[in-house]
Amino acid sequence: VYQYLAEWLTEKELLRTQTEFDDSLTLKIYLLQFVNYYASIFYIAFFKGKLIGRPGDYVRLFGHRQEECAPGGCLLELSIQLAIIMVGKQFINTIVEMLMPYLLKWWYIIRTIGRKRQIKSPLQWVKDFKLVDFGNMGLFPEYLEMVLQYGFVTIFVAAFPLAPLFALINNVLEMRLDAKKFLTCYRRPVPQRVNDIGVWYRILDSIGKLSIITNGFIIAFTSDFIPRLVYQFTNGSMNQYVNNTLADFNISVLEHPPIKTTYNETMCSFPGYWYYKEGDSYEHSNWYWHIMGARLAFVVVFENVVALVMIIVRWAIPDMSGELRDRIRREAYVINSFILEETRARSVRDQGDTTDSNWNHIASMSGSDFDLAAHGDHQNIRDIGKHVVGEIDDQPPPAHV
Repeated sequence: VYQYLAEWLTEKELLRTQTEFDDSLTLKIYLLQFVNYYASIFYIAFFKGKLIGRPGDYVRLFGHRQEECAPGGCLLELSIQLAIIMVGKQFINTIVEMLMPYLLKWWYIIRTIGRKRQIKSPLQWVKDFKLVDFGNMGLFPEYLEMVLQYGFVTIFVAAFPLAPLFALINNVLEMRLDAKKFLTCYRRPVPQRVNDIGVWYRILDSIGKLSIITNGFIIAFTSDFIPRLVYQFTNGSMNQYVNNTLADFNISVLEHPPIKTTYNETMCSFPGYWYYKEGDSYEHSNWYWHIMGARLAFVVVFENVVALVMIIVRWAIPDMSGELRDRIRREAYVINSFILEETRARSVRDQGDTTDSNWNHIASMSGSDFDLAAHGDHQNIRDIGKHVVGEIDDQPPPAHV
């Protein structure tokens, strides 16, 4: 359903080129799958149990109280949810990816059995024709699966540290299963030349930046790491920590007071940093503001430290090494030299050797000198070849260029 909806919306855009169409379609399908896979995880991590109110003053939506976390917080539930969605869905998708090509292959074979003309020993290309067509989407499902997995590994790794291990195991198995699937079930695909992986690169880069924010907020607000750290730093130990996280309330303010027993209790406790004053009056305690400030400070420090590490890693491990950059510049110099030499020879052949000395000077320049002349001082190279350029502007290109 998501794919059909994305294709319909993309068709309505009337994009000019096939590359723009593919990028737009890819982005739409990924965003829809992003919501499908990550919506419940984002809800548990950042919304569940955050706006529930307190006894006597609960926050209600359409007359119903909000869902609350366990007394220990939502981190454990978040980890379980991540494990089920990541491991469970990946296992199911792997089974479906392996079974569907074989089922389609058998269906094509069975469909051709009923035809009248049957070849006893069919040629290899006839056998290949009975295999599954690679389709117009190509490797799109494989890209989508890996990018979604990358999101699980990076966006929520603080809540489920075993995610990279499960991803590694899945990828090792799927690499061999996909190899067998492409060799035995699909027709040989028609290769297409492309510049890069398209919009997938921008999606991966955005996921990496989003993961810094989400992991910082998970550690600061979803887990109890910061409250424990603040309490230990203030008191020097973790004694009475649990009692410090509880607030007292008068049971008389409950909507449904408990049944009276032999114990004459008037006060009870609930999780939260509240200070009971009198009657039905509550205020946030000083611990609440101290912990909130520490959480916000941790998020700022965490994000800046990780961003700094990313900058250092990108600088230390560039996309293009210095040796490769020099080889590319050398190749450009050789090509420019060849073009200049061919143009000089054509000029000499057609109009006489009037500019031979200028061309010889340009062609004899070293790679560094030519690079400096071409990129560092444009006026210099313009002066060197100003007579030559004027003579060749009106000449037709050679037949072999």
